[in-house]
Amino acid sequence: MNQTYPKISIITPSYNQGQYIEETILSVIGQNYPNLEYIIIDGGSTDNTVEIIKKYEKHLAYWASEPDNGQAHAINKGFAIATGDILAWLNSDDMYMPKILNYVAENINTQKPEFLFGDCIHFDENKTTVFKNQYLDLHNIVELAYIDYIDQPSSFWTKRAWDKVGQLNEASHYVFDWEWFIRAQRAGVNYIPTSKYLSMYRIHSMHKTGSGGNERMVEIMGIFAKYLSTDMYELSKKLYDNRDKIIMAKRRIDFFRLWRLRKIILKILFPKIYSYPTDLSSAISMMLGFSIL
Repeated sequence: MNQTYPKISIITPSYNQGQYIEETILSVIGQNYPNLEYIIIDGGSTDNTVEIIKKYEKHLAYWASEPDNGQAHAINKGFAIATGDILAWLNSDDMYMPKILNYVAENINTQKPEFLFGDCIHFDENKTTVFKNQYLDLHNIVELAYIDYIDQPSSFWTKRAWDKVGQLNEASHYVFDWEWFIRAQRAGVNYIPTSKYLSMYRIHSMHKTGSGGNERMVEIMGIFAKYLSTDMYELSKKLYDNRDKIIMAKRRIDFFRLWRLRKIILKILFPKIYSYPTDLSSAISMMLGFSIL
């Protein structure tokens, strides 16, 4: 069936996001892609999530609602069932842009370990703010281990890539996607960037990335410790330890309107940090939630 269209398997992990999941589901089934395998793995939601899933049950290849060990575990469970040539997951508060599955199918070679990633529209549901991924251009400038420039909902890969890299790290709760992307890149998976907008990334009060706090920072530092060189990891620790001091120094420079002298002043105040290449230290600092420039 549908031999001219590679099968695409989409996994949606969910837990108590009934206010968003219907839009997510509609963005997937509304693709009208003729060879779609859509799987929803719910963690035992107690809101109206299951009711909404049942509403669209006929469009699903499989769904379950039961306790799990976190988001990465739920996604791994979904991929263990999936039979597609192309794989991806879409969180239950994000959405696909129209007709992007056809685009993905036409631009990825299912016979090779390939990874296609595109641009993404970020929107804050509590504001009128809409903005694009600011980091996509970093793909040709810095290694992925320095900064996660990939918007997860705009990423797709072949089954051959998944088999080569292995499952998501279930011990991680905030950066397991970034860690998998790094492993895939280092395993020799062919990365294919595109400027096409493939998804919409929702920012809201319960947004996991934004609410991760110190636990997320600990996981980020764990990534730096594992994948950066000793010298670059030492830089990441300096940036982490001096984050608040750098932010305060930049505010004072702005207050006194010393913008033209900013780099000179910061280099005097933090010589051990600003002696490193700016592109690398900037990438690391952005992962830590601030800018050194």
